[in-house]
Amino acid sequence: MVSAWTPYGVQAGVRRTRLILLGTGGGPRPRKASSASAQVIVVSDAAYVVDCGDGVARQLVMANVPLVSLKSIFITHHHSDHNADYGNLILLAWTAGLAQRVDTWGPPPLKRMTRLFFEMNSYDIKVRIADEGRPPLVPLIHAHELRAGGMVMQDENVKVTAALVHHPPVSPAFGYRFDTADRSIVISGDTTPTESMIELARGADVLVHDALFEPGIDRMVARVPNAQSLKQSILSHHTSAEDAGRVAREAGVKMLVLSHLVPPDDPEITPQMWMDAAARHFDGEIVVGRDLLEI
Repeated sequence: MVSAWTPYGVQAGVRRTRLILLGTGGGPRPRKASSASAQVIVVSDAAYVVDCGDGVARQLVMANVPLVSLKSIFITHHHSDHNADYGNLILLAWTAGLAQRVDTWGPPPLKRMTRLFFEMNSYDIKVRIADEGRPPLVPLIHAHELRAGGMVMQDENVKVTAALVHHPPVSPAFGYRFDTADRSIVISGDTTPTESMIELARGADVLVHDALFEPGIDRMVARVPNAQSLKQSILSHHTSAEDAGRVAREAGVKMLVLSHLVPPDDPEITPQMWMDAAARHFDGEIVVGRDLLEI
């Protein structure tokens, strides 16, 4: 079955794990049509954010997810469309009243990035602590660096597992699986089609997968002087919508969500074209991601 923009169905009255796509466009260039990569999984009013593209804090507010509910952040890899607002999300959540521990996870040099962000903003942080009576921010944040796949963390809401994916030249890069009491959700991050992603997503309810539509790449890169190099780069470390369908089929997932769309804003590429490409190999439910869509 193929459907556009359709929320994932659940029984009325059943408390469930929520997945909200906060940013679904690929690439760091700010756009009107879509925000950069970010999604949030909400379980028991705790927010687990995966990737922090530009504007992630505002997107959480637009999705009616309180910033003070932030519990963990997971970074798939260190490209700016995935981490540009990592520090800003932490700082802005704190200014909104965050006073609880937040754990962050991702590839090196996440600890150094966290420390340097706090150094850069130390003046504002110190003033707000002294003048506004806020709790110290730095002790609330605990950064953890990942270098290999496997178990990441488990708490009262979710078990998180990571797999190394292939996104050259950025390494390591990870996909994450979230298993909760009622759902299993996998976020691929940016990757070529890989066996590790298939294994991570095996039998999942939802797979959110990086997707490109190759016929639109030439139009997208034509606006920049480094067009040929950019095209080669994009094609070398992402997954076509068609291949995302192959991954979903081989993993046996129930639903495939195409996200990190490249091109992110080509009016000649319709949602149906994205879905038709993935449906060549996957006969499960397919959703084309858009910002603030809850699944």
